[in-house]
Amino acid sequence: MTPVTIVGGGWAGLAAAVELTSHRIPVTVFEAAGQLGGRARTVEVNRYRIDNGQHLMLGAYHEMLRLMHIVGVNEEDVFDRLPLELFMTGLRTTPVRISLPRQPAPLHLVSGLYRATGIKFSEKMDLVRLCTSLLLRRDTTDRDISLAQWLEQHRQPDSLRQRLWEPLCLATMNTPLDEASTRLFLRVMRDVFTRQSRDADLLLTRRDLGAVFPEPAGRYVEAHGGTIRMKHRVNALRISEYAISAVSVAHQNVLSDHVILAVPPSTCHRLLAPHPILLPLAETIGAIPAAPICTIYIQYASGTTLGRPLIGLVDTTAQWMFDRARNGQAGLMAVVISGAGNHMDADKKTLAETVIREMALLFPHWPPPVDWHVIREKHATFVARPEVNAMRPANRTPVRGLWLAGDYTATGYPATLEGAIRSGIAAARGVMQESGAA
Repeated sequence: MTPVTIVGGGWAGLAAAVELTSHRIPVTVFEAAGQLGGRARTVEVNRYRIDNGQHLMLGAYHEMLRLMHIVGVNEEDVFDRLPLELFMTGLRTTPVRISLPRQPAPLHLVSGLYRATGIKFSEKMDLVRLCTSLLLRRDTTDRDISLAQWLEQHRQPDSLRQRLWEPLCLATMNTPLDEASTRLFLRVMRDVFTRQSRDADLLLTRRDLGAVFPEPAGRYVEAHGGTIRMKHRVNALRISEYAISAVSVAHQNVLSDHVILAVPPSTCHRLLAPHPILLPLAETIGAIPAAPICTIYIQYASGTTLGRPLIGLVDTTAQWMFDRARNGQAGLMAVVISGAGNHMDADKKTLAETVIREMALLFPHWPPPVDWHVIREKHATFVARPEVNAMRPANRTPVRGLWLAGDYTATGYPATLEGAIRSGIAAARGVMQESGAA
């Protein structure tokens, strides 16, 4: 069996590579960039080593944790695992705090909602009724609708929608409440809250994203006979009699009976479209809309702290802020703006100054910042609308031996790192089954 060719060294491609390597199937990974990790990678800016956007992992990310274990990463070395605490504050709202106790699921959620502060008793009852219906009776929707519609059907008041559901929706889906798929949101909520209480834990990175999975995964693959080719761009696919035969790299054909395309939708469209048998699939993938994420890193004096790992923001430009002290970066705050908006058109200096002014109003005792840096990822995720979720392709393609991997595929999850990893694993298992190696 020729090595399985994996195009793309992001989290999906590396998940496929690790899964295949762990079954003693040789792989060759081609990555166009000079480092692994894709959109969830580590970058160096001036004197900072920061992530290309702030990511939050949860205890429910079982496949991510499994692959980390395979490649030799101990959870305790890269994460602090803490019970879920949501603290939402804003310029014109009463702060909300929901903290989950160490109790069996889903009792921990109901108990945490009862004990929440900043929420009226009637609102707590609205939340408990909704969550009881969702978690215990497995409430489902026959037709996927927007999360805003679903919350209206379940009589959630505007105050909860603004202070709780909208920030949670943006954090989970990178899509506004009025557009987001209820089916995807409920899938995540059930995985997080219904199985075991540890699934709701926050996994807060103590290292940069590169050290969490991409770099150890690359070392694992190479240590077990695989090949990682950095700065190698795949320009074309070679198809013969409805089966993949090779990929073109630097004008040379690399023979392969099995290829996994683990690249962004735009790149995937470019590689698929020249082949008539793949054109309908290419057009579907090309029509999947993308949503941005903007992260403003603001450096304050080293003694500046949030007093907690992260907070949700209401009535401000941004929706979430993370204290990077756990990453050894005291005083560095990562402020996240999810989804599209005017912030994507503003120049970086204007955007940073706007966010810094808002932080000064929220935290008047903080000193002025000493530095800032803006990272915009224009194609961070797919837009998680119901109709877009229905468009997402399967891992298998009409061409024998050609597979897709990426968080945009039909994982049942929104565009998360766990979704990307699950997609890569599914593609790898498809290859093994097709080749008889399963």
